[in-house]
Amino acid sequence: YEHAPVFTVAESEHLKKDIPGLHCRNLFLRDKKKRNFLVVAGNDTAVDLKKLPPLLGSDRLSFGSADRLWEYLGVRPGSVCPFAIVNDTGGNVAIFLDKAMMAADVVCYHPMENHLTVGLSPADLVRFIEASGHAAHIIDLAQAAPEGYEGDV
Repeated sequence: YEHAPVFTVAESEHLKKDIPGLHCRNLFLRDKKKRNFLVVAGNDTAVDLKKLPPLLGSDRLSFGSADRLWEYLGVRPGSVCPFAIVNDTGGNVAIFLDKAMMAADVVCYHPMENHLTVGLSPADLVRFIEASGHAAHIIDLAQAAPEGYEGDV
């Protein structure tokens, strides 16, 4: 699907009515040891970064810089997606997919350009990730929900 560029989840909310499937977001993170992580979840999944390290096997996390994002995944902020893992030829980024997202029939992402959205099955997403030489780690992000959060996790 082609549409005007969107840079945030909030800017992309209107796409849900015309593009079927679970619309997803991506968190490019790094830890104190400078290990890189790409966490992929549904747009409505709430994540407390302080609760995420045990699920990733990491220590304290922060968002990766735009320079680091470009260096390892070859995309700019606003265009991060699981397909960018294909650019990580050095195996420097571990990719984690939310278990709840993987239960959807169709998942939607920008195909490395934020003026496009593509929908595919979670199984096809895993096949793509594995074909790039990466493991697709499935985790339950409900364990990283903020305290008192009662929405979709």
